[in-house]
Amino acid sequence: MRPASSVLLLTTLTGFGYGLLAWMGVFEIFGGLPDTRSFGPAATLTALGFASAGLVASTMHLGRPERAWRAFSQWRSSWLAREGLAAAATNLPALGFAISWWISGPDVPLTVALGLCTGVMAMLTIGCTAMIYASLKPIRQWYNAHTLPDYLIYGAFSGILLLTLILGFSHGAVRLAAGIGTVLGVTGLIAKRAYWTYIDSQTPMVTLASALGFSSGLVRPLDLPHFTENFILREMGFRIARRHRTKLRRLVILVAFAIPIACAGLAALGVMPEALSVFAAMSAGMGLFIERWLFFAEATHVAAIYYGRAA
Repeated sequence: MRPASSVLLLTTLTGFGYGLLAWMGVFEIFGGLPDTRSFGPAATLTALGFASAGLVASTMHLGRPERAWRAFSQWRSSWLAREGLAAAATNLPALGFAISWWISGPDVPLTVALGLCTGVMAMLTIGCTAMIYASLKPIRQWYNAHTLPDYLIYGAFSGILLLTLILGFSHGAVRLAAGIGTVLGVTGLIAKRAYWTYIDSQTPMVTLASALGFSSGLVRPLDLPHFTENFILREMGFRIARRHRTKLRRLVILVAFAIPIACAGLAALGVMPEALSVFAAMSAGMGLFIERWLFFAEATHVAAIYYGRAA
């Protein structure tokens, strides 16, 4: 599939935003957040800013962005509509959490309950985003058991790094957050390599032979239906050279995981936590953006076999 910058921003920025909200809910339960009056509202608005920026960017991918609201009516059958509804529903407890923190403080039961509710809704929204792609049967690189857990892992990973950055400048439990970030970084790296191994070894769901009802044998078209690029080939048959794919995968491993893991690990040990938390979050942001690009670029729609391209 052809990577669209709007969708890349959606899946990257919302991961940071909703991941941060989820971890704030967890840390709030165990009292791991600073008890200053401004921390909760400021951190919540930061998270909602990331999430909203991603959602707004996604509308640029629509032919008529002003009609995006109509997608909400298709929630019975569309994961895109469910994502929008979940995102809107997350804003309510998140704003309530910020208001309750400002008025009553972080330790009152209402603030804790709203923080937990916000965290659950945030991860549910990330899950809905993942299911937009995991439910598409014609794209084998997405329609598998890796897509949903990978999205949740990357959201939790980016969210904890953003929380580590904020705590580093708020005198909070930065070493604890950095330690969790280190573990999640290793988990994300393992998950990413497992995903690549799976799609590289997976056989095509459909071939020209099976589409025509033949159980085996080589089937080739006499003439290609098109000799120039068309919409389907541009959008659904996007191809990336093997050498570029290998280089980009190595770059993802380095920038999205290795550097953040090293920075977070050192911060967890107390080595320049403020500075290293910034490097970890920035590196993860750039790396996960590249990872999202690969996620789309390596995916091929089954319709591409009609044009002589393997799916």
